[in-house]
Amino acid sequence: MSENSLQILQKCIPIFEALKDQERQNIIVKLCEQGELTVNEIAEQSSLSRPAISHHLKILREQGLIKVHQKGTQRFYSISLQDAIHLLKELTDHLEQDVQNSPCTNTDNLDGGC
Repeated sequence: MSENSLQILQKCIPIFEALKDQERQNIIVKLCEQGELTVNEIAEQSSLSRPAISHHLKILREQGLIKVHQKGTQRFYSISLQDAIHLLKELTDHLEQDVQNSPCTNTDNLDGGC
């Protein structure tokens, strides 16, 4: 793996960590399907408490996977995946280049050294 690919992978790790949790995955699905939701609306559709939902929303927001805006006294959460998708695409593009440039994938290198 190239140094550049490794640096991009390290930037992606917090996104992977945020997405590995099933409850956070469920929140993202809800927001994708239903659009803007409040903490209470998300909690009504979950077995988790409102504070637990707030905790998960904070993690997703910190990684730029969701955004929040205030309308009166309500805070509305919505999906915001563009930056994460761009970074993940950048990672896959670099990894693909690494594989294509690897001597282990070169058909001329059949000496078994890889």
